Amino acid sequence: MKMAVYKDEKTNTWMVYYRVTDWKGDRKQSTKRGFPTKREALAWEREFLNKTQADLSMTFASFIETYTVDMKNRIKENTWQTKEHIIRTKILPYFGKRKISDIQPRDVIAWQNEMIKGCDKNGKKYSPVYLKTLHNQLSAIFNHAVKFYGLKENPAAKVGNMGKARSREMLFWTQEEYQKFAFAIMDKPVSYYAFEMLYWCGIREGELLALTAGDFDFERGTVTINKSYQRIDGRDVITEPKTPKSNRVIKMPDFLIEEIKEYLAKIYGLQKNDRVFNITKNYLHREMTRGADEAGVKRIRIHDLRHSHISLLIEMGYSAVAIADRVGHESINITYNYAHLFPSTQTDMADKLNNFRKEPTQNVS
Repeated sequence: MKMAVYKDEKTNTWMVYYRVTDWKGDRKQSTKRGFPTKREALAWEREFLNKTQADLSMTFASFIETYTVDMKNRIKENTWQTKEHIIRTKILPYFGKRKISDIQPRDVIAWQNEMIKGCDKNGKKYSPVYLKTLHNQLSAIFNHAVKFYGLKENPAAKVGNMGKARSREMLFWTQEEYQKFAFAIMDKPVSYYAFEMLYWCGIREGELLALTAGDFDFERGTVTINKSYQRIDGRDVITEPKTPKSNRVIKMPDFLIEEIKEYLAKIYGLQKNDRVFNITKNYLHREMTRGADEAGVKRIRIHDLRHSHISLLIEMGYSAVAIADRVGHESINITYNYAHLFPSTQTDMADKLNNFRKEPTQNVS
């Protein structure tokens, strides 16, 4: 790499000329202009060298630029936006100007204390779940530096987390509660059929909103889940489902097949690749509130309809493996998250052990 600092006599400012060789071996040259003083130009040159040579004497802010280049295209756009917001608003203001190699566990503790004292825009303290999310993001950045850029240790991991994991407690509707709700929203067909899909198929909100006419096979009575919908910066964005396991084909009950047939038949000019629920997540949330209020049932989250579907299948006697295949989960997650709903086999085990113990042993001579 070659770099040099020059004064631009026309503008009376300083500029940095540099030439680099990229990962493909191509040599590129460029100029960074507009520095009021030579000192500022030299400081930029020094920081640029640190960053391009992965020198950990670079500032934390410079490393974030490297982290962004490495990670942004590897994860979903909406996931990156969440990470970027946390980095920009909760992490960079505290660590941005520090050399990444100089940040110590005591600095992370001081940052944690600031976050614990922090409040959201409504003056409400950050939840333990949110605090854990903040720490996890900071730790992920340091882990990246350790794994790929030679940082000696992760100071965030050494300190340990703050906050706590999301509570496993969940709300769900019984079938009776759902049917009261469904009756209350029947005045709006798009709402009724959307919630029918959510409750009776256990699909995720984004999976519902991504459904196209071509995803339904009425001869086989199935719906194919192979994408998810997000609204990002005013744009409709279709992505892959949440996990590879989420790609699945769901068998629909006969009554739901007839309902969706009827619904699609009423959509004028519907094409195979057209979205069939051309609504937003905010619309669904408003309808959830309206329907719950009118039906006199407790207000649950949209995602809790998925819990409701799973709890219904458990009540019907299906195994964790069978349920996991239908809803696009790992069976271990079904077992862990819904263990309290499965009938206990402990008593049956104990009874069989008692009977086994009482059986006369056979003498082998």
